[in-house]
Amino acid sequence: LLVFWGPIGFAPCFFFMWLMDKKGLRVTVLLTSSLMVLGAGLRCVPVSDLEIRKKLIHGGQLLNGLAGPTVMNAAPFLSTTWFSPDERATATAIASLLNYLGSAAAFLVGPLVVPPPNGTAGAGGAGHIKDRIEAVLYAEFGMVSLIFSAALAYFPSRPPFPPSVAAASQRLSYRRSFCRLLSNFRFLMIALAYAIPLGVFSGWSGVLDLILTPIHVSQVDAGWIGFWSIVGGCVVGIAMARFADFIRGMLKFILLLLLSGATLASTWFTLTCLTTVTHLPLTTATLYTSCILLGIFLNSSIPIFFELFVETVYPVPEGISCGVVTFLSNVFMGVLLFFLTFYHTEFSWFNWCLPGSCLLSLLLILCFRESYDRLYLDVVVSV
Repeated sequence: LLVFWGPIGFAPCFFFMWLMDKKGLRVTVLLTSSLMVLGAGLRCVPVSDLEIRKKLIHGGQLLNGLAGPTVMNAAPFLSTTWFSPDERATATAIASLLNYLGSAAAFLVGPLVVPPPNGTAGAGGAGHIKDRIEAVLYAEFGMVSLIFSAALAYFPSRPPFPPSVAAASQRLSYRRSFCRLLSNFRFLMIALAYAIPLGVFSGWSGVLDLILTPIHVSQVDAGWIGFWSIVGGCVVGIAMARFADFIRGMLKFILLLLLSGATLASTWFTLTCLTTVTHLPLTTATLYTSCILLGIFLNSSIPIFFELFVETVYPVPEGISCGVVTFLSNVFMGVLLFFLTFYHTEFSWFNWCLPGSCLLSLLLILCFRESYDRLYLDVVVSV
């Protein structure tokens, strides 16, 4: 349920889209970071009553989830506002994937700082775990407060002069943007190609330690697997985005390569977990390799998808187009986690969702006809 507050927090996603479009980045980022400060602060309130403490922690998780739409959607808007056409994909990759580096750190901090509970732990052991958990919560509150203070001190909405023709051009209104998106079959196709596998993968990675426990993988190993898969995805994603900036018009080709790799890696992992049926070797090395490759392929596809969304539906504002697809992604993630609350004793069905979603996305991308409307405007009008 604590993980479930993330997708639930996307319910007011459309309000944050409107705010980013009308008020700019500064107001939106300040509101988002203030929600994160309040959420982290509620989890640190020292209340002795455990029921009240539990409610405060859940409330903090919800406030943190409400900050999700801006954190996940602002990268393409930021890159268009501040960067030239030959830097936009790289800027989108860095701005969107640095968020995932925080998730990678969480995979390590939890298992390394907080010891796992066991049946032999006495009162002292439970007290030690409690102290470690509180230390993590206080540290997170301090970091979020520092980020909020920095944004409050200096975070301009836009540069003094627009870096490109697209950055200075007029965009569609909020209402017309939604009408354009919902009537654009190509956008709906590419939106599902992003939302289904990324939503499934987000829900799967959020409970990775539970999935790996039945095959006798410790939470520390699960944390390292999650860490390296995200770090690898960030490195490869930035490299792919830089390649897309140098050689324009290759976004579809890059996505086909990444999703083909994700389909193969997820199938390998799922078949490895069914070792009694497939007789594939179930070792730490194979689990590490398949999970890390899956994370690299899917995480690195995120900025490429974002750039393709914006190019496909331009002049729809970046925050609105990317907000719709991340909302859909969180819907799929929420549905999976909802079913997981009822079917949490056996995870083979959850593992099979991964290769199925990646294969479906690959087929959608294969049938997708790409276009580069924003890039065409920048190149032609600039010349």
